[in-house]
Parts: sequence; C-alpha cells; structure tokens
Amino acid sequence: MNEKYIKRLIRLVEESEIESLEVSSWGRRVRITQRLQAESNGHSAAAAVVSVPVANPAPTTPAATVPAEPSEPIADNTSNLVEIRSPMVGTFYRAPSPDADPYVSLNEKITEGQVVCIVEAMKLMNEIESECSGRVVKILVENTKAVEFGQVLFLIDPHD
Repeated sequence: MNEKYIKRLIRLVEESEIESLEVSSWGRRVRITQRLQAESNGHSAAAAVVSVPVANPAPTTPAATVPAEPSEPIADNTSNLVEIRSPMVGTFYRAPSPDADPYVSLNEKITEGQVVCIVEAMKLMNEIESECSGRVVKILVENTKAVEFGQVLFLIDPHD
C-alpha cells in the first residue's frame, strides 16, 4: 500500500465517526484507529496507523465467501458467466431496508441497468446496477457482510 492511499484512509477515518478501519491488500494489512475525545467537536485528537504483513492472507476470491442462498451446482466452466463486482470497499446489502424484499434473488431474470444491491461506504448508499441482462446464477456475498474493491458479488448467465 502506498503512502498516499494510507493518508487518504487516515483522512476518511478522521472525518467520520468511526473508531477504526482495517484494510487488507497484497499481503499487507493496515488498521487505523482513532480515539474520540469528549469535546463538543467530536474530532479525533490522534489517529494511529498500524501496518503489518499478513503471513497467510485470507483469499478474497469468491470461493472464500459464503453464498447468501443455497444454489444449484454450477458447471466447472463458468467462462460464459458475467461477474458483477463491487466498485468500492463497503458493506453489502441485498435490499433497500431490513424489512424490504431483496433487489434480486437466485435464478431471477434481470435486465441491464437494474439495481441488484447496495454497497454502503462512509454512510453513503451506492446502488449497484447490472451491466448486462440475464439470470442470476449465484450470489456470492451474505447480506450485511463487508466487501472489498473488485470483489465478485454476483454471477450472471447472459444467455438465459
């Protein structure tokens, strides 16, 4: 991780109300924590950054995630499937609110531009849209779980 990226993360933590943020990338892990003071402005007096190498980093491939719903076995050849990836680090939500129906379900036919989920980043809800039409073959992330930039969220069969 480069210094510019880490400084940007520190600034995000300082400007938010979160107490800590941990990011893993390329076998390195950075944790940024802040201690909020009891002052009226609520800003941090100090932010600490800890960077440690990860001996055996956890894989961030779809195989390491738990599917949100049981699904049919997928053929070994998934080259014809289109991946919908997370454009940012954040929290994955399948529905617009806890009591609402999910945007999409397993085996549902979707259209290009259709909202398939939300990724919350820094208290902003970002709607993620499908880049193609097809059928949802696999949902690779559990609701309310953290996602990384570029992590595959859904597999879509565009020929269905």
